[in-house]
Amino acid sequence: MTRGSLRLRLMLAGAVSILVALAAAAFGMVLLFSQHVERRAHAALDLQMEQLLASLDRDPATGLLVVTRPAPDPRFGTPLSGLYWQIEGAGILERSRSLWDSTLTLPPDAARPAIEAHQYQLAGPAGETLVVSERHVTLPARLGGTGIRIAVAQDSADLAAATRDFAYDLLPYLALLALVLMLAAHVQVQVGLSPLGRVRQRLAAIRTDPEASFGKDFPEEVQPIGEAIDQLLEARRQQITRARQRAEDLAHGLKTPLQVLFGDASRLRQQGQAELAEDIRSLAETMSRHVERELAQARLAAGARALSCDAATVAAQVIAVVQRSPDGQRLTFDLGGAAPLLLRIDPADLAEALGILLENASRHAAGRVVITLAGGEADQGSLTIRDDGPGIDPDRIDRLLERGARLDTSAAGTGLGLAILQDIVKAWSGTLVIVNHPEGGLSVTVTLPRAGSAPVTAFPA
Repeated sequence: MTRGSLRLRLMLAGAVSILVALAAAAFGMVLLFSQHVERRAHAALDLQMEQLLASLDRDPATGLLVVTRPAPDPRFGTPLSGLYWQIEGAGILERSRSLWDSTLTLPPDAARPAIEAHQYQLAGPAGETLVVSERHVTLPARLGGTGIRIAVAQDSADLAAATRDFAYDLLPYLALLALVLMLAAHVQVQVGLSPLGRVRQRLAAIRTDPEASFGKDFPEEVQPIGEAIDQLLEARRQQITRARQRAEDLAHGLKTPLQVLFGDASRLRQQGQAELAEDIRSLAETMSRHVERELAQARLAAGARALSCDAATVAAQVIAVVQRSPDGQRLTFDLGGAAPLLLRIDPADLAEALGILLENASRHAAGRVVITLAGGEADQGSLTIRDDGPGIDPDRIDRLLERGARLDTSAAGTGLGLAILQDIVKAWSGTLVIVNHPEGGLSVTVTLPRAGSAPVTAFPA
């Protein structure tokens, strides 16, 4: 997945959303747990306070209030353990052994009803922060009927440690949950984007076959795009059809006037007006090149179709035609690698391309033309036409594909063949290579996709 991938964007957005949601959930759970721990701690302190109140009695010997039973939690007897109690009022001060030689400095407070306890925080004997639960109690008459303050305190670090331990225990489960949710998000993205894979396949089919349509078997979110594509395809087909018809009509309409111009030029030359005749002939040839070019473009402008043909069969048919031409009758044509080679190209286009190549080779060959078919790579096939002629200057090879370029200006022709050949090859996503063969002569290789390989691109506008 690249930076521009929609799948990557959705996965990143999903991952960020999951992490943010889990972080918020973790914060909320830790906060709730902290509040729960604090409530439980206050409840435990209140219970210990009740036990202390229940154990209060008057010493028969001194008449002072005393705690007759020790607190059940052993930490009350351990110095500076973090758990303390203290009773003060009516001239008495009783405290747990855990306070050692310290006392809790309870804040001034108005008397409260005996049944109401309140909580607050204060500093402990070791500098720690204590969570305190305190009650104001009026003793019964048998204990003097006076009011006392009883407080039970616990180190708040114990509560924070419990919360911290809970958070640490929660992390592995949150990580596992994040992994599961991300996997679920991945599956969701795959399922949600699966129609786009079919869109890509359908578009590839349209590229190879302009007669194909997008179709209607897509989700309702994608279907409007498909309908728009089908409308554009239909409009394009109609435009291409009209353009081809106009080009063909124009070309055929110009052919007759061009033949008349060639005839007028011939008659003027016979009458001794050679300069005027040459001007007319040059103008007519220029117009003829444009006509042939437009006819070729009009035929190819429909785009590459889902067609294929056997290159060996087409080559044999074209050779049979060229052999009957004046240049072809004096030559020997060797077709090598004649095993079936299926190429993705219109048979008529391949026949025209081979006709151009063999016609050029026939004009320049000394006595032999070799046509070689090769499978090449798994998705490519090639046709090589080599003649045994003199070859050409390497500096002039690049000019061969220019419009109107000609190797032999003394021979008849428009010089448009190789340019049309290049148009055909490009229309079917092929390549054209022209080189001088090491053993002499010119070698032209056309490489085309084999049938069943990747789709071709449309003919360039």
